[in-house]
Amino acid sequence: MPSTHHTKVLIIGAGPAGYTAAIYAARANLQPLMVQGMQPGGQLMITTDVENYPGFADPIQGPWLMEQMQKQAEHVGTKMVFDLITDVDFSQRPFVCKGDSGDTYTADSVIIATGAQARWLGISSEEIYRGFGVSACATCDGFFFRGKEIAVIGGGNSAVEEALYLTNHASKVTVIHRRDSFRAERIMQDRLFRNPKIEVVWDSVVEEIVGEGDGSLGNPRGVTGVRVKNVKSGEERVIPVAGVFVAIGHVPATAVFQGKVETDSEGYIVTAPDSTATNVPGVFAAGDVKDKIYRQAVTAAGMGCMAALEAERWLAHHEGEPSPAGNW
Repeated sequence: MPSTHHTKVLIIGAGPAGYTAAIYAARANLQPLMVQGMQPGGQLMITTDVENYPGFADPIQGPWLMEQMQKQAEHVGTKMVFDLITDVDFSQRPFVCKGDSGDTYTADSVIIATGAQARWLGISSEEIYRGFGVSACATCDGFFFRGKEIAVIGGGNSAVEEALYLTNHASKVTVIHRRDSFRAERIMQDRLFRNPKIEVVWDSVVEEIVGEGDGSLGNPRGVTGVRVKNVKSGEERVIPVAGVFVAIGHVPATAVFQGKVETDSEGYIVTAPDSTATNVPGVFAAGDVKDKIYRQAVTAAGMGCMAALEAERWLAHHEGEPSPAGNW
């Protein structure tokens, strides 16, 4: 039978931002409830070696890091619920959120930490080699391709920025773009064209990511190249590379919040300067759901901490004041 759950702090989403918010909220004795969503752990669940999260001298696995964060949040008193929020009402307090299970969650405050997902090419070979040479985060994985030739797919600011960053590690970066010009800012393009390590392949789309190995013991899976097709001539060829970075944008998981909190033209939740507060008092947003610049686990965790501290202070000032949601 569907039931109703009430909490002082409802955390929607379970990644670095959500888990950190849960840890801080629980330690503040707010007894938070976390609705984990369909993929607890977020993008780190499809990340293999993590070398840039502080506190670990040796590489760690993304899923392991998320498992540890979940255990820590539970240990300090967070209640975990495996459900998916499908509708929210932020027009009055307590806030009301509906779950796919049929359950209802009411809350005095809400922290949105549903994250974002990389926009992928949508080809089967991409999935086969994701985490084994295919990545959507140059900052996360560029280090593993030191001295190797790699490819970047895309033509916007993200693609150009990732290509420039990757020249710090790779011996050569091939940028593959389906058009004959970039959409990136002119200053970024100028930097790219001046870099001797970068080659651009115009008017081309990736048909297949080529690789070897089946992932079994002694036969590791890895990328060896990309098969591209020229959209004008139809000519196909294989470009030898050891890694492929897909940089065609990210999609924030904010569909259920559209029209309920302020979002920008790309769907990211807008927050007050130097804050995680949305335009709805008592509702906060942390992590990649509001961050389109850094998109790192450590920055998401930092924002989760901010959201919990802000929620605690907000509750202390406004608890017991059932007023309609308004603006900052």
